[in-house]
Amino acid sequence: MLLAIESSCDDSSIAVMDIKTKELLFHKKISQELQHSKYGGVVPELASRLHAEALPKILSETKEYFPKLKAVCVTNAPGLSVTLQEGVMMAKALSIALNLPLIGVNHLIGHIYSLFIGKEEIKPLMVLLVSGGHTKILQFNGIDDVCEIATTLDDSFGESFDKVAKMLKLGYPGGPIIEELAKEGEDVVSLPLPLKNSPKIEFSYSGIKNAVRLAIESGKYRDEDIAHSFQKKAIEHLVFMSKRAIKKYRPKNFAIVGGASANKVLRSEFEKLSKKFDFNLLYPEMKFTSDNAAMIARAGVEMYNKGMFTDYKNLKVMPRVEFGKCE
Repeated sequence: MLLAIESSCDDSSIAVMDIKTKELLFHKKISQELQHSKYGGVVPELASRLHAEALPKILSETKEYFPKLKAVCVTNAPGLSVTLQEGVMMAKALSIALNLPLIGVNHLIGHIYSLFIGKEEIKPLMVLLVSGGHTKILQFNGIDDVCEIATTLDDSFGESFDKVAKMLKLGYPGGPIIEELAKEGEDVVSLPLPLKNSPKIEFSYSGIKNAVRLAIESGKYRDEDIAHSFQKKAIEHLVFMSKRAIKKYRPKNFAIVGGASANKVLRSEFEKLSKKFDFNLLYPEMKFTSDNAAMIARAGVEMYNKGMFTDYKNLKVMPRVEFGKCE
């Protein structure tokens, strides 16, 4: 078995997975949303302290698996440095105490493996990663072969939802709040489609966000109409740029992963796109869309099988990581 730890942002999570069958044997997550909501976003130092409390509590429930563990894997990049450190310190302590090898997992690759919990990986695969911190199109050919097709120039898709919710004084996290409010609204607010005339495949959400700010300040629109128009245009931008990538690379398999992949309107629009361009569309189970240790465990299994271990002294926290550009 393999034990995995996730603490890249505001979710404390630990999982245990069977290496051979990829079966998830244990999984628990403690969210910090309630504690951070009063601040309108994640406060890194508070998140770190909450991880220090939550992770040992979850770990205490996994002791029965210790004799059968073959490795410990942990998210070490990317994320908030002070929260990543909590998970990495625990992983190193377990490695010493139980004499187990260490595996450092890229959180973004973990999101790709949220598709394959309990099953074999599918590759090659074009992946749209949409979360509070990232908006990227990646080409996935295996655990050690991932390159970047496109990324955002400024805000991420999920971050823009959080900021619009904050402008409307609706609370945090903004994604599910905006999605729910949008159901009651109409598309009556004129918002720009970013980078429409640019030939490149890339994302930008600062323009939409600023247009929403001006619409709010005008006092002409209901909150639900702003939410509806914003969500519609934000998703339209994802579809617009993803369509460019699909036309260029013609993938047989296309996946949407990350916390924002839980948005039902987004899924519906990509279902339409999959029928038009005849590709197999994948997305994770709803419970595995947000940050979790199960996806880190699943990526860890592939790394274990390939002998991708990290020496104790070399396992470092990396708040930022970059993928190489696809050729």
